[in-house]
Amino acid sequence: MRESIEVVIIGSGPAGLTLANLLQRAGVGCVVLERQSRTYVEQRQRAGVLEHDGARLFEEWGLGESVLAGTTAGGMLEIRLDGQPRFFDVAALAGGRAGRIVPQQVLVGRLIEAFLAGGGDLRFEAAEVTPHGLDGSAPTVTYRDTAGVVHEIACAYVAGCDGFHGVSRASVPEGALTTYTYEHGYGWLTVLADAPAPYHPLFGIHPAGFAAQFARGPGASRFYLECAPGADVGEWGDERIWEQLRLRLGDAGLPTGPITEKLFVEMRCFVADPMRYGRLFLVGDAAHIITPMGGKGMNLAIADAGVLARGLRAALREGDERPLAAYSETCLKRVWDHQEFSRWMGEMMHEAGNATLAGPFRRQLARARLERLFSSDAAARAFADLMA
Repeated sequence: MRESIEVVIIGSGPAGLTLANLLQRAGVGCVVLERQSRTYVEQRQRAGVLEHDGARLFEEWGLGESVLAGTTAGGMLEIRLDGQPRFFDVAALAGGRAGRIVPQQVLVGRLIEAFLAGGGDLRFEAAEVTPHGLDGSAPTVTYRDTAGVVHEIACAYVAGCDGFHGVSRASVPEGALTTYTYEHGYGWLTVLADAPAPYHPLFGIHPAGFAAQFARGPGASRFYLECAPGADVGEWGDERIWEQLRLRLGDAGLPTGPITEKLFVEMRCFVADPMRYGRLFLVGDAAHIITPMGGKGMNLAIADAGVLARGLRAALREGDERPLAAYSETCLKRVWDHQEFSRWMGEMMHEAGNATLAGPFRRQLARARLERLFSSDAAARAFADLMA
């Protein structure tokens, strides 16, 4: 079955759905192909905080009410050093720029509803998605639907929003991209539990290792526990998890609940340069991976989508190719800024607690770094500016 559309979007995570909604409002035709089911996509829980600039992007494109309705502002962090709480007011120190507490599954669900309500074309369970002719002037994308019918979609551009392991970046010839990687030397056990959410995002710095707790809805929490690289999730039973969380978060009475998910996360970074090959544009995790520290992953994906939407609108509606040509350069400046911040924050949070990670000297350096956030207004504002 042969079809044609201006833009084919591969992937329906925050990047793909944001781009689809923005293109819809720009009057640019697009179709979204997603290999998973709608139920899977709407239940997938990852990030939980939308930055100030992300919220502004949705408001500027007329999506504020449908996407952000009922969400709460989040501008305060709690940092517990050896069990002693300290509070850091990001919004106040960043000139009132507060983020929004928006669990990813809520954001994705609302973006799906908004896109479909506007007549959008979103195809779930699309198998064998494959881009073709990306280095020419008339690319196509093929896929097989649930009935076994093969579709071929001709388009002007392809947006690869299908994550680190997706087909988009894998379709780029070897050597066309320069890739940068970094391993942090530790991992995180990430735990999703039906446990009461903290009032503020919570970071625990302790000699036993780093821990954190973030809201994923009023009755759900995402916990993080520092562990050795390549840790076996099977060695982390529920009892051990709660024991370590109580210890590292300095809360003997930490409310518990059923654990619904355990995953090991390699703390690694990845950046592809450029974020484009011919008529293919890489968006979000397809182009870059960042550690969860600082909550930048979903926000970088949404920012990429905003830059690409403006570039595609200019190229397809105004005949101006310049914003599209600058897509990679524009996005990578933000990507490297956030990579540097995430690395800096990760070092401070982990090394200030765990002396075995980098040695006693670096532990004292990390503690000095942390103390400066609460003793120097200039240091606090610089940290808040990047956090916001």
